[in-house]
Amino acid sequence: MKVLVVGSGGREHAIAWKLSQSSRVSTVYVAPGNGGTALTSSLQNIAISKKEELAQFAQNNGIAFTVVGPEAPLADGIVDLFRAKGLAIFGPTQAAAQLESSKDFAKAFLTRHGIPTAAYATFTDTTAAHHYVDEQGAPIVIKADGLAAGKGVVVAETLEQAHKAIDDMLGGGKLGAAGARVVIEGFLKGEEASFIVMVDGKNVLPLASSQDHKRQLDHDQGPNTGGMGAYSPAPIVTDVLHDRIMREIILPTVQGMADDGIVFTGFLYAGLMIDKGDDATRPINVLEFNCRMGDPETQPIMMRIRNDFADVIEKAIAGKLDQAHIDWDPRTTLGVVMAAENYPASPRTGDVITGIPAATADCVTFHAGTKLDGDTLRTSGGRVLCVTAIGDTVELARKTAYDTVAQIHFDGAQYRKDIAWRALKK
Repeated sequence: MKVLVVGSGGREHAIAWKLSQSSRVSTVYVAPGNGGTALTSSLQNIAISKKEELAQFAQNNGIAFTVVGPEAPLADGIVDLFRAKGLAIFGPTQAAAQLESSKDFAKAFLTRHGIPTAAYATFTDTTAAHHYVDEQGAPIVIKADGLAAGKGVVVAETLEQAHKAIDDMLGGGKLGAAGARVVIEGFLKGEEASFIVMVDGKNVLPLASSQDHKRQLDHDQGPNTGGMGAYSPAPIVTDVLHDRIMREIILPTVQGMADDGIVFTGFLYAGLMIDKGDDATRPINVLEFNCRMGDPETQPIMMRIRNDFADVIEKAIAGKLDQAHIDWDPRTTLGVVMAAENYPASPRTGDVITGIPAATADCVTFHAGTKLDGDTLRTSGGRVLCVTAIGDTVELARKTAYDTVAQIHFDGAQYRKDIAWRALKK
């Protein structure tokens, strides 16, 4: 069968790579794909991005099912369109995708259904937002309400930083329509974890735990980014916490959406803050929801799946996730993001990339911001590559990944050198 993956990032490269390993999948089309998917013989890029054209392509080419990677097409209603045409697709509807496309929608939903999250207020007026920040004090978190490609969150450690973020978003229009409304919420202490599940409207299948590294620089310094690296599993998510997250966060979210008349299907990503304490009682709060898999968490997660992921997707689309299972490799996987010069502010593009070694069973370099210029591979975005390795221990996976990173070159390349530091600390 032929399948379609929508998107152009590292997440989509990893999903397409995994689907292509199925013995039942003959071709994986990636729309529009990137330089890495173009170079992978089992994948085929198609230069289409509009949902109407994608639906037509799926109809004309007998696509068995489509998986949507990024948030923008979901917020644009691609799932609604495909379903209206009788096409199999995995993802949330436009209404359900509001959990990610509007921070205000998500916070109001959490509050209404008693799901733990930080206290918040929403503003469109700059003066009122500044006044609220002065009342609350710092540290405090300023979020653009809409989609901002991972750059709409400012963790302000000082009032000066908070006021600047408000001015940039509400006053300066730095994030365009995404920042025309801001959510200001209390700062939560603890350790972050990414908890991603698959939902078929009723049944829920948890994926392996993972931990992202949002800040640009080592030791969690510098501005927030879309993610500078990730690893799986995350030691912070013990069996006790796993059960609590399912019981206190995930299942109430799926049920709450249904109660609100919005059936949720697709990947549901809960970004969590887990405070210190005993696992049975320590506070767990939702930082954010994403309605798709995380990037770069997807890359380590996909490397740990040992069975046919296409079969899992088919069962999810059919509403039979209760009949699906995933055979997880017990080893650790770890991904290091190599980013472009000047990322995340205004990344430089067009630099030549060399030295990427061939993929092995232990290490795969997934592409994100890359493109083929003739036979030359060049940077085309902020996060360029995610070098992802697997090993019996965190240390071995780290060594393999960083040894590979050292072989790759493009001018201005930057990456964190401490991915999985929390796991090593434990």
